[in-house]
Amino acid sequence: MASLQMATVLNSLTPTRSLPPNSSDSTRRLSPPLRDLSTKAFAVPRRKAMALFLSTYILSPIALHETAFAEPSVGLREYIDSFDGYSFKYPQNWIQVRGAGADIFFRDPYVLDENISVEISSPSSSKYKSVEDLGPPEEAGKKVLKQYLTEFMSTRLGVKRESSILSTSSRVADDGRMYYQVEVNIKSFANSNELAVMPLDRVVRLEWNRRYLSVLGVENNQLYELRLQTPENVFVEEEYDLRQIMDSFRVSKVLV
Repeated sequence: MASLQMATVLNSLTPTRSLPPNSSDSTRRLSPPLRDLSTKAFAVPRRKAMALFLSTYILSPIALHETAFAEPSVGLREYIDSFDGYSFKYPQNWIQVRGAGADIFFRDPYVLDENISVEISSPSSSKYKSVEDLGPPEEAGKKVLKQYLTEFMSTRLGVKRESSILSTSSRVADDGRMYYQVEVNIKSFANSNELAVMPLDRVVRLEWNRRYLSVLGVENNQLYELRLQTPENVFVEEEYDLRQIMDSFRVSKVLV
């Protein structure tokens, strides 16, 4: 009787492994299947697991890259302005924005820094006979870059712009007219805390890095400029389509 009581006490002190209700003896001896380990061992409910998967995918740099920049080509549509005398092609999913200050303005509905516009000089300001009135392409490139920097001039403290002319060229299109093409890059830097007293507290950061593609043509005694703006990382993905747009730009005689 004493030995039976001692055995009962020892059994109560021995740690036991809790098992789910209705477990069989074989369950005690065998490891659970692999699929049970994936769901039970980590104790992650299905809803939380799905949320974790989605958040990991959305926040992953690769997922961001694929979503933002790997969009398939959507094809080009032609825009013709017979009243002002020019035409060009643009991505057919881009939307027109009115009141942007240009003669015409389209932008990408997803990449907001990517757009296309056309500027036309006033006939009362100067008379152009040919695009060569701007000088050689290199001189035209300097004028284009200067105009961009003037437009992007900022009065904010701590803002600095770095710019460079990437290429300038001329070509005679199938309409027999000469066009200039200019490519420039502009980077904008700003201090993270421009009001800080100590220089070490004013950390310089890159705000944006963009490429600007201009095509210049002359007709009707006016200078026409097709402008393409795109972030540099997007340009790498869409260079083929963007160059097609540049090559499509034409100016035409306006019949009065």
